[in-house]
Amino acid sequence: MSILSPAIKSILKLRLSAIQNFVLNPIDTQKQVFNDLIGSGQYTVFGKEYDFENINTFKDFARQVPVNDYDTLKPYIDRIIHGEQNVLWNENISWFAKSSGTTSDKSKFIPISPSTLKETHYKSGQDVLALYLARHPQSQITAGKCLAIGGSHQINQLSEESSFGDLSAVLMQNMPFIGQIMRAPELSIALMDEWEAKLEAITNSVIDENITYMAGVPTWCLVLLKKILEKTGRQSIREVWPNFELYIHGGVSFAPYRDQFEEIMSARDVVFMETYNASEGFFAAQDDWDNEGMLLFLNHGIYYEFMPISEIGSEQPVTLTLKEVELGVNYALIITSNAGLWRYQIGDTVQFTSLSPFRIKVSGRVKSFINAFGEEVIVDNSDNAIKAACQRTGARVLDYTAAPVYMSQGANGAHEWLIEFDHLPVSKEVFITALDEELKAINSDYEAKRHKDIALRMPLIHQVPRGGFSAWLKSKGKLGGQHKVPRLNNDRKILEEILQFLQTAFK
Repeated sequence: MSILSPAIKSILKLRLSAIQNFVLNPIDTQKQVFNDLIGSGQYTVFGKEYDFENINTFKDFARQVPVNDYDTLKPYIDRIIHGEQNVLWNENISWFAKSSGTTSDKSKFIPISPSTLKETHYKSGQDVLALYLARHPQSQITAGKCLAIGGSHQINQLSEESSFGDLSAVLMQNMPFIGQIMRAPELSIALMDEWEAKLEAITNSVIDENITYMAGVPTWCLVLLKKILEKTGRQSIREVWPNFELYIHGGVSFAPYRDQFEEIMSARDVVFMETYNASEGFFAAQDDWDNEGMLLFLNHGIYYEFMPISEIGSEQPVTLTLKEVELGVNYALIITSNAGLWRYQIGDTVQFTSLSPFRIKVSGRVKSFINAFGEEVIVDNSDNAIKAACQRTGARVLDYTAAPVYMSQGANGAHEWLIEFDHLPVSKEVFITALDEELKAINSDYEAKRHKDIALRMPLIHQVPRGGFSAWLKSKGKLGGQHKVPRLNNDRKILEEILQFLQTAFK
């Protein structure tokens, strides 16, 4: 047992007390966060431009400050990258989380302040373990190490005093000592840039460690775990690490991957815990394994607003505060953060699954959906439909993407899917039928458009060769780390690009 384990557990007990406080006082907690953020921002360039000195209420804030995205804040961020300070936030900012979507080669550089590191990401990391230990008080998770797959970072050539990298790399690089000794592999391996070499190095370095838990995106964690089993000749992860008990996941829906992880863990008592973090902040984590949703973190330097989907694209969109939200409604998430992201639309949509306490689930991306025919299919729908089709046919899906087939003369529309299987379905036709039936069952708009094939005919499915999606990501320099295949697209650009790549690469 680690000699630091008792001390770590004491810290986590204090964090649990803080969690219980914001659960009991959610509105007051958010009001205090709001006041602190406005107070810190009023002397910045942005705060002076938008007269923060005269903002006393949320209504003042919403009236004076527009809803922003990366493009509208980019001129301010560029000034920080080039060394100017006190632009968006009142602390020196020298780190940026580099985030690039698979739909574009353009990168985003999200500012990471000292407060973001300490009060948002590191505090949230502690709270994840505190929530787990609250439900599993006999756990010995702190006696071992966390296996974490990091990204990479490099010195920013635009300014000698600032650096950028994947969020995970930035967090690892700046992690306090106690965090460093609780994680594996060593930093030099975790921050390796070349994914395939890193995979081999991680495998060799962690086999003999006492790994008690793991954190990362399911897609890449699954690849790593299979590599470890192949290297050791073992049948399950528990044979490699007898004390392994928790997998912390996020980034994409876990539904299509759960069966594969359950088999590879080969232990009913291994717990799967969902979290919701991004380059812009750490927002929520699972606290109740009997009900859907993740506990919204309310005292971590982030103030939340929720934009009804109908308001997206409006010049002056209406947003709701925490006390105004409703269950089961799709909202675009708007945050104001302790790094100067003021009323920032991060691109995710969420739904509340509980209002006491406030729990959310990620339902999709603002730009990741298919609505070419009024069917309004979101990622939450497609993930659950894939899961249902797998259960009915014995299939296992590694990854997928989908896009519309537009109506043409003599043919109505459809959804075209590219799916990479780990295990093929017993029948492709049964898989397609199951996928279609589940989408109709959970989405009434899709069901209406499918009625008698009036607008949509049956889905079209193409099997992607094994390794096809990874090869495509690699061709774009986006293999490993936080990079993901976009699940749904409302146009055919990405799907056509992947199809063309596969035709050339897998002749």
